[in-house]
Amino acid sequence: MKVTRVAGALGAVVEGVTLVDPSTDFDEIRRLLLEHEVLFFRGQRLTPEQQLEFGSRFGTLSVSPVARLLGATEPTPTVIVDTPENPNVADVWHTDVTWTAVPPQAAILCMELIPEFGGDTVWVSATKAFESLSAPMKELLSGLTATHDNSEFVASFLKKADETRRKIADALREQYPPVVHPVVRTHPETGRQVLFYSDGAMRRINELTAAESRAIVDFLDRHVADPSLHCRWSWSEGDVAIWDERSTLHRAAADHVGQHRRIRRVEIDGDRPYYDPAGRTLAQIG
Repeated sequence: MKVTRVAGALGAVVEGVTLVDPSTDFDEIRRLLLEHEVLFFRGQRLTPEQQLEFGSRFGTLSVSPVARLLGATEPTPTVIVDTPENPNVADVWHTDVTWTAVPPQAAILCMELIPEFGGDTVWVSATKAFESLSAPMKELLSGLTATHDNSEFVASFLKKADETRRKIADALREQYPPVVHPVVRTHPETGRQVLFYSDGAMRRINELTAAESRAIVDFLDRHVADPSLHCRWSWSEGDVAIWDERSTLHRAAADHVGQHRRIRRVEIDGDRPYYDPAGRTLAQIG
């Protein structure tokens, strides 16, 4: 494998591998993922079945909450389609479905159709985002908890409201009530402390007053926007990206308005986020 870093904070391109080849060293890819947090593989052109097979190398494939409510019991890729009539709405810093008790550990994107211009994806190292804070700010945030909910997701889901969507929205509210997560989580495999922030889902910091919480959440939003914490990927058709959802944030740049963009996503089940001041991994905790 040839590994080339994309940016100073995170990200690497991996060349010299074919992801559909069963002899590929997937243990080494997992090690590289923990080191670089997001990996890119050019021109792999995985089919949906091959994408699922690749994802299964990293754990149990996820069935999304919406898919579950529609009766799905087996994982299938989620196809994300941006069109002039259905523009991108993911241009905020987030990690996926933090409004569930156990968010995914990783996600895999396969690009099917790129726009003529724009349509990049940007990632943030939430590990570096925490490490770059001052000591007093680290101390303040460590041990705090935040409430996450799906209210903004449901509102976006209902922009194209019909009877089926309204029923699903009601079920999402009922079956996925607000959850509490640490503001700083411990990575379960590396033990590093990670800023656990997600715009649109993180509703408030529980131990602070409403005004204090708003001030801190606004600060975190500005902090993760620091370009020194980012890497940016300009897609070509057939590219594959896999990232660690536990240690990164991402956003899809909404600079391709009026064009078509189609991408497939698969997610891998994770563990309940936790904070351990000693930085113990799940294996060390037992």
